[in-house]
Amino acid sequence: MVMENATHLAGVRSEMYERKWERFYVRRPAKVMSVRPGLTGITIRSCEVVDISQGGAALELTTAIGLSAHYYLQIVGLADRIGCAEAYRNGNRVGVKFIAPISEHMLHRIVRADFMLGEAVNAPVKPFQNGNGARLGR
Repeated sequence: MVMENATHLAGVRSEMYERKWERFYVRRPAKVMSVRPGLTGITIRSCEVVDISQGGAALELTTAIGLSAHYYLQIVGLADRIGCAEAYRNGNRVGVKFIAPISEHMLHRIVRADFMLGEAVNAPVKPFQNGNGARLGR
């Protein structure tokens, strides 16, 4: 495209079309913790992390009514709390940007949390064999 035919918007970069970090689909249980107005207490809500990157995440809550714009995210199974600022809200789905990007190590722990949460994978049983390896008749 020749620059003569381009508009002044051709060189404008948009966050809408570019993402800085790779996102991972995780579906992990989590909690959102926020301070109530006037510092009168803490509100904790259960949620699910739909996807996550080093810079943000998409969350699904039962209801987003009354949820503040800033809160902490704590993923079940991990002790760390992640500071969040709301980027968008669409019904019960909320997009957040992290106050500070999380480390690659922490992201790896979140993405691989299915192994830490203890879902055991049993070795497949060979058909028609008993525990001693002898073939059973059929």
